[in-house]
Amino acid sequence: MFSLLIVKSKVYPYSLIFTMGHDKIQEEPTSVSARPDDERYNPQRVESKWFERWQSDPELYAADAADSAKKKYYVLEMLPYPSGVLHMGHVRNYAIGDALARYMWMNGYNVLHPMGWDSFGLPAENAAIQNNTPPRQWTLGNIAKMKAQMKRLGFAYDWSREVTTCLPDYYRWNQWFFLKFYDKGLAYRKKSIVNWCPKCCTVLANEQVVDGRCWRHEDTLVEQRDLEQWFLRITKYADELLRDLDKLGGWPEKVRTMQRNWIGRSEGALVDFKLSYAENHTGFGPAGSTISVFTTRIDTIFGATSVQLAPQHPIVADLAASNPELRAKVDQLIAEQRKAKEAGDIGEIEKHGIPTGRYAINPFNGEKIPVWVANYILMDYGTGAIMSVPAHDERDYEFAKKYKLEIRLVILPIPSDQEETMTEPPLPFTTHNGSLINSGPYSGLECADAIKKMSADAEKHGYGKATVTYRLKDWGISRQRYWGTPIPMVYCEKDGIVPVPEKDLPVILPEAVDIAHAVGSPLGSLPEFVNTTCPKCGGPARRETDTMDTFVDSSWYFYRYTDAHNDHAPFDSKTAQYWFPIDQYIGGVEHAILHLIYSRFWTKFMRDLGLIANDEPVARLFTQGMVIKDGAKMSKSLGNVVSPDEMVARYGADAARLYSLFAAPPDRDLDWQDSGIAGIQRFLGKVYRFVSRNAVNTRGVSATNLSAPSVSPEARQIQRKLHQSIKRVSDDFQGRWHFNTCISAIMELVNALHDAEEANAQNGIPAPLLAEVQRDLVLLLAPFAPYLAHELWEMLGEKENLLKAPWPKYDAALAKEEELEIPVQVNGKLRGRVVVPADASEDFVVARALADEKVQSFIAGKQIVKKIYVPGKLVNIVLR
Repeated sequence: MFSLLIVKSKVYPYSLIFTMGHDKIQEEPTSVSARPDDERYNPQRVESKWFERWQSDPELYAADAADSAKKKYYVLEMLPYPSGVLHMGHVRNYAIGDALARYMWMNGYNVLHPMGWDSFGLPAENAAIQNNTPPRQWTLGNIAKMKAQMKRLGFAYDWSREVTTCLPDYYRWNQWFFLKFYDKGLAYRKKSIVNWCPKCCTVLANEQVVDGRCWRHEDTLVEQRDLEQWFLRITKYADELLRDLDKLGGWPEKVRTMQRNWIGRSEGALVDFKLSYAENHTGFGPAGSTISVFTTRIDTIFGATSVQLAPQHPIVADLAASNPELRAKVDQLIAEQRKAKEAGDIGEIEKHGIPTGRYAINPFNGEKIPVWVANYILMDYGTGAIMSVPAHDERDYEFAKKYKLEIRLVILPIPSDQEETMTEPPLPFTTHNGSLINSGPYSGLECADAIKKMSADAEKHGYGKATVTYRLKDWGISRQRYWGTPIPMVYCEKDGIVPVPEKDLPVILPEAVDIAHAVGSPLGSLPEFVNTTCPKCGGPARRETDTMDTFVDSSWYFYRYTDAHNDHAPFDSKTAQYWFPIDQYIGGVEHAILHLIYSRFWTKFMRDLGLIANDEPVARLFTQGMVIKDGAKMSKSLGNVVSPDEMVARYGADAARLYSLFAAPPDRDLDWQDSGIAGIQRFLGKVYRFVSRNAVNTRGVSATNLSAPSVSPEARQIQRKLHQSIKRVSDDFQGRWHFNTCISAIMELVNALHDAEEANAQNGIPAPLLAEVQRDLVLLLAPFAPYLAHELWEMLGEKENLLKAPWPKYDAALAKEEELEIPVQVNGKLRGRVVVPADASEDFVVARALADEKVQSFIAGKQIVKKIYVPGKLVNIVLR
């Protein structure tokens, strides 16, 4: 009885093989259709055999020492959160890195390919609460499951370098780094308005707020709270982080653009507006008498008709302190602003403002202009204050029209060559290409010149200076949660904030903590943790109960991989210098801002400490596409995940890996289809049967390249196809990374081999060539389907370790086509085809085209005005 395969409403015997590379059914030769049962491919049998062998060799994927004479290659996929089990979205990411690692081993490199676990953070803690299991137990249990899945999938990781960030041997060095930041003045504590996720019950960094919602809970609006927090001064490196993006030519441009926009460098000037005394007012509040304004358009300052303050500005607090009516109105503006932030549309907020009754003095002309509080001014951008120039700013224009404030034109467009005079433009006129009017001694200057002169004059007279601001803010790392690295600081009534001495690290995270019912930071409910002794005075003190943001863990983990068991330092500097920068880093584009900016910052800080010599952690970055199922990103929260365990059980690990690479280019989204992986399994079976049928005839035969005259046309065709396939696969590894076309090339080669089996049965393909093509076929398949490749390698009688067997060599002469089929067009329309020698001259090809009977029927009696030949591609005859 035959199994049946139904494709496009036709029914085929199972012996007809579905080859996805051609999107067609290809029949195996009838002469070999009857085969014994043991010739069928059994992925479970093959993979179980090699799985056991690989597990018995812990050094199989180990990198050589850092003093190796080999050229190094560090390939890394972003480490996962151990949130449960893998799904096929993970498999795609890891299959890309694994294929590259295997390819580089086969090309003679000393390859470092490690794996670890980003195991602190909210996902694990929340899951532990839901499952009534301690986070450590929950996390380590998940790690064991995911590690077992990775091993069964055949991923070639050096597990001797495994890093688990929730264990003290790792987070001890998080604490060590924190102390170094503190020593250098780059870790500090301040009160600030922070993003608060009510579901996570913790602070979120700005980067973790997406469209006003928590990045972990897309249905949860983020609130604004005023809390005391620890910060890392990433802004010290803002210029360098921006400048060095130009060094990262191996990164996707979209990622570099995202980082440039996030850093958000703005050149401008700070200008001080003095508050004027109000009637019966004898002084100013604690915030002082000066409003500092940041502007990128100091050239428009004579057009300023008001000053706008953010509702949270300290001077607003001073003014509202003795004015309950103003205080109530300011609170309303804050509520409106918070609501807009939570909705993710602060830029589209309906603009409201309140006059304070106070005035500020424009230092350039001495004019008093009113001070307003406005809901569209943000405290965390610039200084939280702007000069409002309605004629030359869209937001200011909208605000001024609403509240009937003066709109004063101070810039005119420069006339074109056809114009004699400047004309008033429609407002608001926001271009920089203009000339000043109504601007005192600066009238007549062009904008660029005015900006330079006015900035210099402000500094000369002491009421301003040219400056640069950034959208990037210091990194708030405090989290009011349990499952994270304890911050190594104590609070003493006598000595204030005191760092824990390095000799006392790590500060151990307690295990017996009731996190489900904690109010505030769970560590605060443990007297045995909180109560301690001041390292400075020996008196009573209390520990910091906040823990570190989990992005601290992932900011430097790839350095720890190089020296994972060092208990004297985070890593050995000499060893890290050998391996860095990472040659290829692979992960999702969603980490372009969070993880990748933080890791670049951490690298620059470690360089300044003298730990490393490199400025950047990653030379080349690849961002893979998502795996889509049922129209959405594969995610446990959406319930649309495909388990690799199920795919391995049904089709085998090789099929699961191969399909994840073949179904779409790796930089694009993959729409998961179970029918696709079934087709891939059939292709692997086809390869297995071909080699098993022919290996017995080539075992022990030396593989060698044969010269073209010594072989039959069928054999020459196979030889040509082999070398064309080697070139295509090698080029894709070295360039585009379109592994789908690599696999398609292998499929085409296998089809050609099947087509030639009848010739082979008549001894038309010499045994040395057949040995060569089988050997190279297995080598080409090895990075993508390692289980089957190892089985076939052994079947061919090879003794060399396939993992490090030399990659096949491409011979351009053997890959060259002997004849080409050239399309012939007449006036751009296809009218025929001619077959010519591959090295034919242009005159020969054109003459052959003109002599073709079909072509002649279209050109007879007409005048030929041009003959166009695109070498090797087409001929076009242009007629009149």
